[in-house]
Amino acid sequence: MELIYDGMDMLLPFAWMEYTFMKHALLAILLMTPLFGLLSTMVVSSRMAFFSDSLGHGAFTGIAIGAIVGSIAPLTSLILFSIVFALLITYIKHKTAASADTVIGVFSSTAIAVGLMIMSRGGGFSKFSPLLIGDILSITPADLMGLCAVNALVLIGWVLLFNQLLLLSVNASLARSRGISTITVESLFAALLAVVVAVSIQWVGILIINALLVLPGAAARNIARSVKEYHLASIMIALVSGFVGLFSAYYLGIAAGAAIVATAAALFFLSLAVRPHIRM
Repeated sequence: MELIYDGMDMLLPFAWMEYTFMKHALLAILLMTPLFGLLSTMVVSSRMAFFSDSLGHGAFTGIAIGAIVGSIAPLTSLILFSIVFALLITYIKHKTAASADTVIGVFSSTAIAVGLMIMSRGGGFSKFSPLLIGDILSITPADLMGLCAVNALVLIGWVLLFNQLLLLSVNASLARSRGISTITVESLFAALLAVVVAVSIQWVGILIINALLVLPGAAARNIARSVKEYHLASIMIALVSGFVGLFSAYYLGIAAGAAIVATAAALFFLSLAVRPHIRM
């Protein structure tokens, strides 16, 4: 880590780089935001914005269960619960006659209610309130190693699933005619999303994590003219949002997660303004 810190000091000779927590936060931005940017493209293309929002609610209950488990493995219980939650939604969505948004709404509201009941038991909800907005400045070297592992997992999953996911997002009937199992591919992608949400929610915040899975892709879609441009633009928008949000949080004394989302939202509205000129 010292070698990385020395390189950061050389490349970024700013006063705030004197603080180790800022270096950790900047490395987290470099690891986390491209991940959100990449996944955001498929979330937007597959119309999964509501689903990704429900994952945050499911993670809320996972956190509560982790608190009950205590020191055994709270993060493990959070990840496992989030994966099970995502897979259940995907399975029931495919096996019931109810509309997808109805199924997601039922699971989402149930998860948030159960989480609130567990967390408020004995009047202890206040200790969980920081999770609502997150705190990326509290990230540790061990957390950064965990993010590296998640990045590797998501990249492997992305390489294996991208073609099937792209075809499903364009035409599900055509994908099925090509022998693609819709429920299997969607379940695997849902599990990847659940892992990313579960791992990063403590730094991004429950209230706004869904925005990072929607805004980069939505903004990129307004300005991209090809699939390659779409993905590159989404990753760049996520990175810029992360940098601007982090620096705004430091200089203005505001929540970093909220600042990142606000920047991404500003870029989305900017993309709407420039879209007519790019599409010409």
